[in-house]
Amino acid sequence: MTNRVSKRLVNFRKPFRLDSIERQWPAGNYTIETEEEPLDSNSFLAYRTVCTTMILHPPAGKSGKHIFMEIDAPELDAALLRDREEDGPSQSESLSA
Repeated sequence: MTNRVSKRLVNFRKPFRLDSIERQWPAGNYTIETEEEPLDSNSFLAYRTVCTTMILHPPAGKSGKHIFMEIDAPELDAALLRDREEDGPSQSESLSA
């Protein structure tokens, strides 16, 4: 079997940091690419993450190179959670209380 690759777009509302990368990144959209390989199993199909890559696009309207940076997926998830929590409850959460 071959590896599978999935892509998703994540949005940061505020500038953010990842511990493994020593700089702050601006708020905005980032493409996340995850490569997974199949596990050797006769009973069911399962995959293991090989790598997670954050793709940095050049600023809108400017030419430049795309930068591909391998990142830690749980670290990205934690940064996204912090980005959401620091905003406080969303409007829909406030209305339901």
